[in-house]
Amino acid sequence: MDKILLVEDDMPLAMATGFALETEGYQVVHMANLKDARNELEQNQFSLILLDVNLPDGDGYTFCKTIRDEGFTLPIIFLTALDEEVNVVQGLEVGADDYVTKPFRVRELISRIKANIRRSQVNQTAGDIIIFGAFRIDMTGHKVTKDGEVINLTPSEFRLFTTLVKNKNQTLTRSTLLEQLWDIDGDFIDDNTLSVYVKRLREKLGNDKDYISTIRGVGYSISDK
Repeated sequence: MDKILLVEDDMPLAMATGFALETEGYQVVHMANLKDARNELEQNQFSLILLDVNLPDGDGYTFCKTIRDEGFTLPIIFLTALDEEVNVVQGLEVGADDYVTKPFRVRELISRIKANIRRSQVNQTAGDIIIFGAFRIDMTGHKVTKDGEVINLTPSEFRLFTTLVKNKNQTLTRSTLLEQLWDIDGDFIDDNTLSVYVKRLREKLGNDKDYISTIRGVGYSISDK
């Protein structure tokens, strides 16, 4: 049974969301503040985090960035009333995999949860090692190293990187990448999120060279040359 950490201080919403998810067969652990959420995350294994932005003891953006920097790779979905594009971009920039705005449709939320957990589990069981220049990609361990040094990638960044590497020196269109990354749930993702992921991945791969090339009006390609 997949376990979800729900971090939400709106109690009626948390109860309704928790009930809906438990009806779908998920185990839900609800925390109303970041301190308690952090304790739960350190003591238990979760398949996914549903994270509000405005919480009594801090903001979800900082929490998300902190645990990403520490190497937590489980999917994170922001669940918030902040629906401006700048808020969505900020959430993706700090390492979230998805962003759902309130009020939301329960079926859409459940669909996104299923898709993110499924993709995360596929990455964990791929069972392969890929060598790309100075990079070593461990598909089983969901781990990337460059010259022996670990690069912390979110599940979405990992999927983007491996998709590009498996098609290195080829141009992948934006639509192809979206289909590969989000398959049937691509309709829920704004195309701008791909630009955010590419920008963030470029930064993490290092400044020694630009591995990812933008093919204007088409898409992206990757090369280690």
